Amino acid sequence: MFEHQEDEPILVLDEDQIWSLLEGTQHGRLVTVVNGRADIFPINFAVQDRTLVFRTAPGTKLAEVAVAEQVLLEADGILSDQAWSVIVRGDAHRLETSAELASAESLGLVSWVPTYKDNYVRITPTELSGRHFRFGPYPERELGEGSEGG
Repeated sequence: MFEHQEDEPILVLDEDQIWSLLEGTQHGRLVTVVNGRADIFPINFAVQDRTLVFRTAPGTKLAEVAVAEQVLLEADGILSDQAWSVIVRGDAHRLETSAELASAESLGLVSWVPTYKDNYVRITPTELSGRHFRFGPYPERELGEGSEGG
């Protein structure tokens, strides 16, 4: 998926690599913090113009986004020989204008659960971070002076 320098098992992803991964997935976990209490919600989302859009019903998630505004979204992928994890820190706001709603509707974002989720929320990133992990055997330790073998 990504080339690691000098066979390093961990690669810090650049912004383009992060967006490539986000565009290729549809699920993540939204984190909100209100009055010092963190909540985490599984969501499905779509990428639009380097922002993230999700649908939600009235309830805790929508109320907390309205109060907190700043959120985190974590998305990841795990395969047999590699994995990746991306964190998006950003500002969330409910879409309200007809232009905003039409833009969100054009994404064809469908809820996992067959319930009414008529509210759209857009996360505008303020900070991105990500890592790609290559699985493999543990490296052998080099024995130095003072060790049992050296």
